[in-house]
Amino acid sequence: MLGRTANDLFWMSRYIERAENTARLLEVGYRIALLPREGHGQNEEWRSTLRSAGCEQGYLAKHSSYDAGRVVNYVLFDPANPSSVYSCLAIARRNARAQRTALTREMWESLNAAWLQFSAIDADTLAPNALPPLLDWIKERSAMFRGALLNTILRNDTFSFCQLGTFLERADNTARILDVKYYVLLPRNELVGGEIDNVQWGAILRSVSAHRSYRWVYKDSYKPWRIADYLILNRQMPRSLRSCYEEIVPALAELGQFYGAPADGPQALARETLAGLAGDDMDTIFQSGLHEFLADFIARNNRVGSEISAAYHFTDSALPC
Repeated sequence: MLGRTANDLFWMSRYIERAENTARLLEVGYRIALLPREGHGQNEEWRSTLRSAGCEQGYLAKHSSYDAGRVVNYVLFDPANPSSVYSCLAIARRNARAQRTALTREMWESLNAAWLQFSAIDADTLAPNALPPLLDWIKERSAMFRGALLNTILRNDTFSFCQLGTFLERADNTARILDVKYYVLLPRNELVGGEIDNVQWGAILRSVSAHRSYRWVYKDSYKPWRIADYLILNRQMPRSLRSCYEEIVPALAELGQFYGAPADGPQALARETLAGLAGDDMDTIFQSGLHEFLADFIARNNRVGSEISAAYHFTDSALPC
């Protein structure tokens, strides 16, 4: 496979996943914004959302305050924001069209329909109560594309590059969603476990579709260390950091066998990352600092992406992550 083809497939899947996870990050901010927060600026949660999405600097270059309407518009519709849902779907569709013959009909039609419908939305007329249904729709369209991919594509190098794009992005965004919790709660003097704290943890779990499954696994009330354990270390949770790397490592192994690539480079770094997640425990992570752990993981995850790009000779056609 040409490096350009591998690049387009990888980033197509990555940007579709990013569109979904951008919607999930916005949902966290939206839910927490509805809660009373004495002693804090009214729009502190929007700053946290932008920072965790990596969009704060770009937003502040255009706007001077964290206004809810402007944040929503920037995160969803602004073409100047490379991580907005608009930009993600546009880039994913562009890459898919360039590699149309590598995709199945169901994959292309799912992505193309999502782009056509989203690009037709008039952001200026979007009512505030229309935001939750729109975020649900974005997540549903991503799930439709993912279902088409899993059910119709050959398990070859095309599939492996799509897997890598999906799960590298998913791991990155799960870490960023957890970082929203860190930024929101760190300045508070309220005891962890209070009523507002529990509602905020519930918002985090709902944003990754893990509210009910958390109860199934732990049969317990919200506890920060259990929730962090669930989203970081639990291999059964499909959006956990460990679960993502249990998809990334075999995808890299498949590509290594297919192309005869050496076992070092991205394969070694991914295996090392998975081994660290499998050997970690939450006591150690909390003692060293949850934010520090997440920041280190995000940097390591980005390194895996860079190693993949170098190993398989990706082009520079995609925007940076």
